[in-house]
Amino acid sequence: MSSTTADNSRPTPARRKRLFVVLGVVAVLAYLSDQLSKLVALDVLADGEPRPFVGEVIRFKLIGNPGAALSLGASNTWVMTGIALAVLVAIIVVARQLGSRAWAVALGLLLGSAVGNITDRFVRPPGGGQGHVVDFIDYNRWFIGNVADIWIVSAAGLIVVLAMLGIGVDGRREHRAAAAPAGAAGEGAHQPDSRREAGGDDA
Repeated sequence: MSSTTADNSRPTPARRKRLFVVLGVVAVLAYLSDQLSKLVALDVLADGEPRPFVGEVIRFKLIGNPGAALSLGASNTWVMTGIALAVLVAIIVVARQLGSRAWAVALGLLLGSAVGNITDRFVRPPGGGQGHVVDFIDYNRWFIGNVADIWIVSAAGLIVVLAMLGIGVDGRREHRAAAAPAGAAGEGAHQPDSRREAGGDDA
């Protein structure tokens, strides 16, 4: 692949700026939906009584979770807080390569959810990084989660689909990179569509 083609395959600064806006908006919406739903749960479910939502399969039941998402690691609150902060840093680092709209949505969901649960660690009792995350969605008594967990699972599913399609964070497809040497060999006979090579406009 020539250096010109490689440069053209990278998202332009203007496109990357738009993708950062998408990531930021999704993150804010995920965060607000998580925190507002927790405030409602703390008010409505304060009596501790479960309330059916989809029969007894999905109920609303308020608990304080010292562990991670889906009530995992309940005995290691500080460890969970550290992991959440590490995930937050990782999302920010990965986002620097952003060139895909779908990846912007996935990372935005993860970022908003991570900040939402970290907020609970520091503002919910007992506080100081050991606060209990507000969980209130009871899935058939298997585990109790919150709205942030829904966004985390949704983001994970989207990332799996993107990986299966071979779409990287920068918006380029793996099969395009693999085909580059063959394309370079036949460059005189066939010129690739520069629009399709320019960072995955539809991804």
